[in-house]
Amino acid sequence: MLRIQTSLSTWSQERSMKWLVLLGLVAFSECIVKIPLTKVNIMQETLGEKGLLNNFLKERAYRLSKISTRNSNITSVPLRNFLDLMYIGNITIGSPPQQFRVVFDTGSSDLWVPSIFCSSPVCYTHTTFKYLESSTYRHTNKPFDITYGSGRVKGYLAYDTIRIGHLVSNGQPFGLSLEEYGFDGLPFDGVLGLNYPNMSIIRAIPIFDNLKNQGAISEPVFAFYLSKCRMNSSVLMLGGVDKAYYKGQLNWVPLSRVGDWRVNMNRISMKGKLIGCSGGCEALVDTGTSLIQGPTRMVTNIQRLIGAMPQGFQHYVSCFTINTLPSIIFTINGIDYPVPPQAYILKDSQGHCFSTFKGGTEIFKHAETWILGDAFLRLYFSVYDRGNDRIGLAPATLTTFFPKASTPGEGVKSYLP
Repeated sequence: MLRIQTSLSTWSQERSMKWLVLLGLVAFSECIVKIPLTKVNIMQETLGEKGLLNNFLKERAYRLSKISTRNSNITSVPLRNFLDLMYIGNITIGSPPQQFRVVFDTGSSDLWVPSIFCSSPVCYTHTTFKYLESSTYRHTNKPFDITYGSGRVKGYLAYDTIRIGHLVSNGQPFGLSLEEYGFDGLPFDGVLGLNYPNMSIIRAIPIFDNLKNQGAISEPVFAFYLSKCRMNSSVLMLGGVDKAYYKGQLNWVPLSRVGDWRVNMNRISMKGKLIGCSGGCEALVDTGTSLIQGPTRMVTNIQRLIGAMPQGFQHYVSCFTINTLPSIIFTINGIDYPVPPQAYILKDSQGHCFSTFKGGTEIFKHAETWILGDAFLRLYFSVYDRGNDRIGLAPATLTTFFPKASTPGEGVKSYLP
């Protein structure tokens, strides 16, 4: 879900609070599409330049013998870096195709782009869909209204041919916005949701489901490799995975709730002490969120432990402390996933260092909930297996600040507020 410091996904109704910032498995298919995603140059920089497996899962596991090769069909998408936080790729809509920049978001299920008749000022700075120029366009009068944590989109449902790389979804339902609020200055035109159909706000079949139903991909899996590098090195894979993008084996984690990319997490610790998720909690794995979010009280405690001080909407730390701060360990399905300070502390356009932890998830009242966004996913290659309702995680390759492998913590003491 999207959150601009905030997220853009819609978690059905409970998800309207996210911070947008934006967004394989084994090649189970001969049809693997890789969409390289690069980070968008910070606006200020641009201006300056111009002037886990359980036994039951093992029984159903796909074989890892089929791995895509560098000769596989690859679609490259050049991107700019927006605040070092957002990953954006291109799709086309219509016949002939019209190109759009979208956030590929595992936190939401809907696809929308601006209509040429969008009346909001923000639409004038984005690419709009000219439906009269498409011979495959089908109109409807069905309205939609999506509220995000960072804004709101209103429009109507339409159908057309949509392409992601060389994959084609015919008669794909999508939203055309007529009004947009809260998306000013952002480098994407729309959002492409990769969550389950039941999460759709506009009650339309998501594009990934359509691709599977139409035989464009043989297995319902996709994967993300999110790089910190500025070159076109980040990748979205549909239908398979290239093992070159992760180290070791994939650790498969069953979903805690089928119908959402949500897993059970054991605990969060730092220096052997418990700092969150006491007794277990839930974690949403979300490519449409840039930060790591949790309950405000626990996040406030983490900020205190790392010496982060509030200033405006951020919590800042001294950049000199980055190499001395400890890793924060997220234990999921018995496996430790360390996040070092070089990953949970980022620099803003002025060179100041801020924490990627954010509060606000107490709105998920059914259980303590954390959102693992891009700050976590840059470290860990992630695979989303719709066929088996599970997520695969493994250390990503070419991660310059990746910490040493960690074994599951023992005797973790409480360091909770």
